Amino acid sequence: MVKEGETQRKIPSKRRKFQKIGDESEDDRISMLPDCVLVEILSRLPYTKDAIRTGTLSKRWEHLWTLLPILVFKHDQNNLPWSDFVLTVDKTLTQCCPWKLKKFVVNTSTYSGFESQVNNWIRYAIRCNVEELDLTLGGVSIEAEFMVDQVFFISSCFTHLTLEGCILNPTGAISWKNLRSLCISNGKLDEDLIENILYGSPLLETLELEWCYGYKRLNITSKSVKKLVVSEYYDPKYFYDDLHDTLEINAPNILSLTIKGDMLLEKLSWPNVFSLVKADLDYRKMRHLCRTSKGRKLKRFILNHLYLKELKIGSFCSKVVPHLEAKGFVVPSNITPPGVTYNWSSESESESESERESEDDSE
Repeated sequence: MVKEGETQRKIPSKRRKFQKIGDESEDDRISMLPDCVLVEILSRLPYTKDAIRTGTLSKRWEHLWTLLPILVFKHDQNNLPWSDFVLTVDKTLTQCCPWKLKKFVVNTSTYSGFESQVNNWIRYAIRCNVEELDLTLGGVSIEAEFMVDQVFFISSCFTHLTLEGCILNPTGAISWKNLRSLCISNGKLDEDLIENILYGSPLLETLELEWCYGYKRLNITSKSVKKLVVSEYYDPKYFYDDLHDTLEINAPNILSLTIKGDMLLEKLSWPNVFSLVKADLDYRKMRHLCRTSKGRKLKRFILNHLYLKELKIGSFCSKVVPHLEAKGFVVPSNITPPGVTYNWSSESESESESERESEDDSE
């Protein structure tokens, strides 16, 4: 009750508006949108569990999440036991009824003892003709440990595949007829497997290999593959020991090449990449984990690829540019300098000039 002489407190206009919407359900304009629009909104939430929670808003929202074309499951081992996560995913897939999946994501660092359940989830996604499949299955080891079912290798519904921690061991020919993009992380590959992948993926445009090993030659003659990314090559056998692996890249039709990170190799070369339009070099080639790739090889690459529209030299490789310029080398205008200067402090910086020159000559 307002006493005489006192002024009644005004309610802010925004607050009055929210109160009105809360009191009058007919003013809930979002809920009045068509199902397809609401499902699209739910699909943009980070995780499927967030979409499921909207089912408590009202009867209108109760079952909308079951129509989601994008399912994302990420296990938080600090807040949810793995067994409970498995039950949650199983229950969710039982209730979902999409006629087609655009994207299916499973991200977990623990699955020991539940490999069959994870493969069941993959088969579910394949039955729903999933286009984009993202499996991030990191275990206790840095090596791949999860064995995927053979049906995975003959599923033509995939357009984009991201595979981390998966053992790829097809018993026959791979058939990924609609695959456009493939990213493999933490996996052991060999030339035969790579050839099988490329032959079975006639529409493949982008190939990314990260923290992979076992292959000594990338022979990519497919005319469809236009972008190649090689990042962080390593072999666990030699991770802290002598490096023996070599890698040669033969990709005459690619237009974009990226090499980045720690390339734990004895030798790295790319003798046939003459269709390149864009290259991004930001790697260090290490011997005994301390030596970096030096100037002569970079200079040779620059001179052999003056036709490139864009050549980006990252922070790792840029350290040798001043060394080249001091010897009179003029850096071409098509080179994009790194955004930051990386101050590499290691015993490799204390190598003598004679050691650097001898290393360049050896490559």
